[in-house]
Amino acid sequence: MKKFFMFLAVASLMTFTASIVASAQEEAAPAAVEQVADDAEEVIDLFAGSGEEVPLHQALKTKFIEGGAGFMSLIIICLILGMALAIERILYLAFSKTNTTKLLDNVEKALEEGGIEKAKEVCRNTRGPVASIFYQGLLRADQGVDVVEKTIVSYGGVQMSLMENGLSWIGLFISIAPSLGFLGTVIGMIQAFDAIQAAGDISPNVVAGGMKVALITTVGGLIVAMILQLFYNYIIAKIDSLSIDMEDSSIRFVDTMVKYNKK
Repeated sequence: MKKFFMFLAVASLMTFTASIVASAQEEAAPAAVEQVADDAEEVIDLFAGSGEEVPLHQALKTKFIEGGAGFMSLIIICLILGMALAIERILYLAFSKTNTTKLLDNVEKALEEGGIEKAKEVCRNTRGPVASIFYQGLLRADQGVDVVEKTIVSYGGVQMSLMENGLSWIGLFISIAPSLGFLGTVIGMIQAFDAIQAAGDISPNVVAGGMKVALITTVGGLIVAMILQLFYNYIIAKIDSLSIDMEDSSIRFVDTMVKYNKK
């Protein structure tokens, strides 16, 4: 199931960005990037002169070309992979959400009617980490409440690790995207100084190309990092909410087991 979510997320994001990347690379391949950027600017001027708005995909393609296909492709790859991981985590956490109050009521009712085995069946038929924790506790119900409590605590840590799986990679892409942008900035500055050295002049036209590459790659990297950071914080908030729910329901489950053992 996790692999399916991952594939679905990657396919969606690849479909969204493939036309921009492919079109930009096709235009950049026959000639130098500077010439293609000039052609793209003429297209924008044509739209502006006719009073029409520039389509979003045309504007994105233009900026992609101007920033350089190499660095901008790497930045977009960071966005695609980061978003794929983020969407997979969001779907996983969404399916992990359980109505714990209803689950506890069903478990307590099953204990009264059919004992431990009936309660196990209820947990097996319920999705989410809370039901899995309850099931692990019920497996050791014959060993006493203390063992059940320790099992719940231990398996709760396992479920937390499963929910946090992949977050380190999202954090990596958040760090790499602006770093690639800054690297593009440095290279753009080097190109600008090379142009100054070759021309023996520091006029704006000489350094404009390198400076534009520097600024666009930096902006691209920062935008990607901000987008991924928003998803990362949302995922962290969902995990915190689920962990609080797990802890609260685990305490109530132990109380339920204490009442059952007394009976």
